Amino acid sequence: MIDIKPLRYFVTLAETRHFGRAAARLNLSQPPLSRQLAALEASLGVKLIERSPRSVTLTAAGERFHADALAILASLEQAAKNAQAAAAGDAGKLSIGFTMCAAYSVVPRYARAFGEAWPDVALSLREVVSNDLAAQVQGGHIDAAIMFPAASDKGLAMRTIVSEPLCVALSRTHPRARARRLKIAQLAGEPFVMASDEVAPTLRSAIVEHCRAGGFEPDVRFEVQLQQTVLSLVDEGVGVALVPASMRKAQLAGVVFRPLVDAPMIEQVLVWSPGNRNPCLARFLALA
Repeated sequence: MIDIKPLRYFVTLAETRHFGRAAARLNLSQPPLSRQLAALEASLGVKLIERSPRSVTLTAAGERFHADALAILASLEQAAKNAQAAAAGDAGKLSIGFTMCAAYSVVPRYARAFGEAWPDVALSLREVVSNDLAAQVQGGHIDAAIMFPAASDKGLAMRTIVSEPLCVALSRTHPRARARRLKIAQLAGEPFVMASDEVAPTLRSAIVEHCRAGGFEPDVRFEVQLQQTVLSLVDEGVGVALVPASMRKAQLAGVVFRPLVDAPMIEQVLVWSPGNRNPCLARFLALA
């Protein structure tokens, strides 16, 4: 394998076409420069330069080698910059998991801002069922997750990034769809569509507790995994639902959203492993 130092010497000589000027630019005397280039030619087994008292001329092999040497040195310089950028978190890969609710709240904003600030980081966004997110972070399958708080996030660092009220999702044909706002007691006796307790326990608990505070136990007719499915069932008129306010952005034609009086606040958190050494994660945490 060719030593890089003779490559730099050769490129400098090719640029100056003069041993004296090349030696001066390299802070060398001429004899060591001449010996290095002679050794380079010997290692290649070809003649690169034609020497004369006043100047240096490149042979055909020298012209070709000069072009390739420039490309090699440029690649090495870029490789060094790439390594430095990766170490600083300015380049590399980052994977973020999120729930469907986060897709309608912070994920689009974070994706745009992060992409603009660090365009050389390959950002992978993965929509995952809520109860799997903490396990995927702990297992190192994703770098961080945006999710509802859960007992399974023990051992993970956590930061609240969203706090929003619940609102009521109704079919447009529902008798209460024209109301400007609703009290939870007005939904007593209604069939409810909810995320299952396994998928989103904190969300489910907040809904159930608010119904109880309104004087009734919710009649849960359908338990599903995804908030989009919740809204699809509401759209079909089979039940009502309490959903985070950001889900209004889903804009299903057959669903209306109404503010809920004294609505409980629902948090979404950003979780990550304190042992994760991906420098790109530090960039994301700073942004979030």
